[in-house]
Amino acid sequence: MNNGQPLKHRGVTVEDLLRLRSVRDPHYAPDGTRGVFVQKSIDEEKQYRSHLYIWIEGGAVRQWTFGRFRDTKPRFSPDSKTIAFLSDRSGRTQLWLLPADGGEARQLTFFKNGVRDYVWTPDGAFLIALTTLGGNETIDDREESKTAEQKPADAKPRIVERLYYKSDAAGFLEGKRAVLVRIDATSGKAEALTNLEEEIGSFAVSPNGRTLAFVANRNNDPDIMFTRDIMLLDLEKKTETNLTNGCGTFASLAWSPDGMKLAAIGHDLAYLGATIHRLYVFELEHQTKRVLTADWDVHLGDAMVGDTHADAKGPGPIWKHDGTGVYVTASERGRVNVFFIPLDGPVVPIIEGDFHVYGLAVHPNEQQAVAAISEPTVIGDLYAISLESGAKTRLTTVNEALENEVALADAEPFTYQSTDGSDIQGWIMKPPGLGCGEKAPLIVEIHGGPHTMYGFTFFHEFQLLASSGYAVLFTNPRGSHGYGQSFVNAVRGDYGGMDYEDIMAGVDAAIRQFDFIDETRLGVTGGSYGGFMTNWIVGHTDRFRAAVTQRSISNWLSFAGVSDIGYFFTKWEVGCDVWEDAERLWHHSPLKYVQHVRTPLLILHSEQDYRCPIEQAEQLFIALKQLGRETKLVRFPDANHDLSRTGNPALRLERLRQIVGWFDHYLKGPLH
Repeated sequence: MNNGQPLKHRGVTVEDLLRLRSVRDPHYAPDGTRGVFVQKSIDEEKQYRSHLYIWIEGGAVRQWTFGRFRDTKPRFSPDSKTIAFLSDRSGRTQLWLLPADGGEARQLTFFKNGVRDYVWTPDGAFLIALTTLGGNETIDDREESKTAEQKPADAKPRIVERLYYKSDAAGFLEGKRAVLVRIDATSGKAEALTNLEEEIGSFAVSPNGRTLAFVANRNNDPDIMFTRDIMLLDLEKKTETNLTNGCGTFASLAWSPDGMKLAAIGHDLAYLGATIHRLYVFELEHQTKRVLTADWDVHLGDAMVGDTHADAKGPGPIWKHDGTGVYVTASERGRVNVFFIPLDGPVVPIIEGDFHVYGLAVHPNEQQAVAAISEPTVIGDLYAISLESGAKTRLTTVNEALENEVALADAEPFTYQSTDGSDIQGWIMKPPGLGCGEKAPLIVEIHGGPHTMYGFTFFHEFQLLASSGYAVLFTNPRGSHGYGQSFVNAVRGDYGGMDYEDIMAGVDAAIRQFDFIDETRLGVTGGSYGGFMTNWIVGHTDRFRAAVTQRSISNWLSFAGVSDIGYFFTKWEVGCDVWEDAERLWHHSPLKYVQHVRTPLLILHSEQDYRCPIEQAEQLFIALKQLGRETKLVRFPDANHDLSRTGNPALRLERLRQIVGWFDHYLKGPLH
């Protein structure tokens, strides 16, 4: 024992991924006596499971649901007597109800394509759920217990007529449409409320129960027009009003307590996909719109990149009980913190520190909140936090055994100047146990997006590399969120330009500042945009002895036509369509520079990745093999773009083994 704590005697391993627990989505009962949250884990069969847990006043925590299921999004009924939640226990994800004092769960919906989201109505008599319908399907069609195996004679071609016809998250869309349905909480009787939408985002019911607000793309051609409007549906008259009329794209709706205002997170697409999110408040009686954060150059919401809580959906706007303002999370300089934005007055920090708030619930009395918080050396837990003093009390310790068993590397932040004098934020992780005077090889990690950010959160992959004897450098080059609108927009049209300079300047700065780095043994890796940049780096410098590119882009010319977002993302980010300036796209394509690649390159790619399709990896691999370069292509079957974050756990383990094995071979062996 060491100061009362167990001695940390080993480093993080690949298999520790299976032991990580993610507590998320806290929610208070309206009467304030208790709360509910979700704990996600991986079981002995290497399958994701999630269960509901209850905490009561005083901090006692009990598991509330069990079994080999995925139970998610628990919400108390307005009278606090019932917990609704989503579960796959019937096969499809459906809506279930559970007595808050304990008892058997009751399945409420049986929709053929399941339920994606839901809300209670204020009187608790109904729930409004979001489902999808395809072809001639109706809400009366029930889910099938088991999909019949298709016979060769029954095979049919897939006919495509739409520009947007596939999604990395959903696969081929097959003409499915989103439908909002009102469901009687007692009988389960369902009534379709909408039938026009390709896609529906956030939705919320007014406090008087008369109006349903929801986000939808109502453009004549939703494939090429990307505004998303807030629609108001009168639930009695069944009439609709377009509140925003194409002025932006919105999400995360929340009604004020008096029902006179509607808050939303959104933006006006001024910088297309690089536009930072702001807080809008609509006053319905006067038909006015205010942007409360117009002068606050900070991105609202959670832009953090990680591999443990990546699918934890953070809170949207939360109104103060007197309607004077809104609580929000915001991403700034590698931190995701909580702020209060008054209707009139300056932004006030509420929960602030070098950490990542990835879940939040405010107590009905507004004297305290419960936040899900992660730090580089704290995997993630729930904390009760006083909204007056900021004092934190830890409610859960779900990863305590692992945290006490392993040596975790802290992430030391530092700021350096790029080649044009711009300040760039980075972090360095020193291998645990590295002796005084010893040097370690350095691995540079590059995030995707590019409009996301690294920061103060737990990252299993980084801890694994540090425990494997590597110093780990990660930075937020221009294009990252967290540093204002101009910074996040600066990468557009300049992929491989100053963003490349920012990263390489970070390598130089780290070598100067941290004497434990062996500058003769450098590695680099990244996924998505980070994969693009890895490809770009090895085509423009021989400084790295090994590289691993993941779910990458290598050729913008083909990417434009094969990615689910390529047909607009290419123009948004690089600056043109194929027929407008093919040479410009080729100039920014790493494949153009493949003859200069001398760095051994491992290529990792998912076969069902529709965001950065695997042909991007295939082109790069074939070119490198033709040139006689050291390379290997690893293909992950039945996996999409999110493999490293939410993919099949067995494949995630193998991915990590491939990365560590490649770097061990080239950075720890003799000079190649």
